[in-house]
Formats: sequence, structure tokens, C-alpha cells
Amino acid sequence: MQITQTPIEGLLIIEPKVWKDNRGYFYESFNAKLFADAGINVNFVQDNQSFSQKGALRGLHAQSSPFEQGKLVRVLQGAVLDVAVDIRKTSLTYGQYFGLELSAENHKQLWVPPGFLHGFLTLEDQTIFTYKVSNYYDKNSEIGVMWNDPDLNIQWQGHMPESMFLLSDKDQVLPNFKDFTSPF
Repeated sequence: MQITQTPIEGLLIIEPKVWKDNRGYFYESFNAKLFADAGINVNFVQDNQSFSQKGALRGLHAQSSPFEQGKLVRVLQGAVLDVAVDIRKTSLTYGQYFGLELSAENHKQLWVPPGFLHGFLTLEDQTIFTYKVSNYYDKNSEIGVMWNDPDLNIQWQGHMPESMFLLSDKDQVLPNFKDFTSPF
């Protein structure tokens, strides 16, 4: 397993070693010791999974304290553009984002620690996205920012036309980044 630091401190790419043969493949998707050695010392408490058609855009979301969540995200089927935005006020990369394609083919995962907004755009039909979280869901702690915020300038559209995006009602009324007060 290879764990690589992204340009944003704390946000890590995990690339498992995949063994393939005529039966298919095998890989270790989580190893507490290897993760701890890389600085990911968490107790995951819940696994979540979503199924989406191509163009589903979910995000940008997080939870505030005391229900902040770290997320270990990956794709079981299909592909996504996964995005994390640094909302740690004292960070040198505050307001910057990192995007990475996660797919069933590349087996990559992303560790998104507390202090980040998170979202993804599905790039294929019948995409299954799964993630482990370090804290339980709490509706009253939900926070978020508009997916197409001009100050963040996330390059979603390079993957498909915006007219194909499928959004929840909730994600269409989130505040802009300039109106957002980070709790981190």
C-alpha cells in the first residue's frame, strides 16, 4: 500500500497493492497499522455507500464540531471526480481544493480529514461510492458550500457539461464560500 501526501497537508491518496490473476483481483483496502504509520489514527464508526447515475454531484459537505468527520472514500463500481476543500482557517491552503479521479479500475482512495468540505461528481452510470467515517452523522451539524462557487473555481465541467449534473435540492441552496464561516 502506498500512501502519498497531496499538495494540501493532511489530505492523503491511498493506492493499495492489487494482486490480479485469472480469477480477478484482491487488495487490502484498510490496514489500521499502515494507516497509523501514515498519521491516520482514527476509529471508524460507520460505513456509508451511495449509488448514482452519471452526472450526480453530491457536495460540498462537512459536519461541524463535535460531530466533525474524517472520511476514507473510494469507488467500488464506476468512477467519480472526488473533491476536498480545505476549510481549516489557520491552514496555508485555506480555501484551496484538491480533485482526484477515483474509480473501480484504479482502486485509489482518498483520506479526507476533519476540516475539509467534500463532494464528488459521478463520471459513469451505476457508480457505487463508499466511505468510512470517523464520527456519526448529525443533521444539526451539517455545513456546506455551493458546488459551483466562483471563489473556489472547482473544475467540474471539464468532465462533462454542467447541463448533465444531477443535484439535490439541498445542494442547490448552500451558501457561497465568501458567506461561509468555517468552524475549523
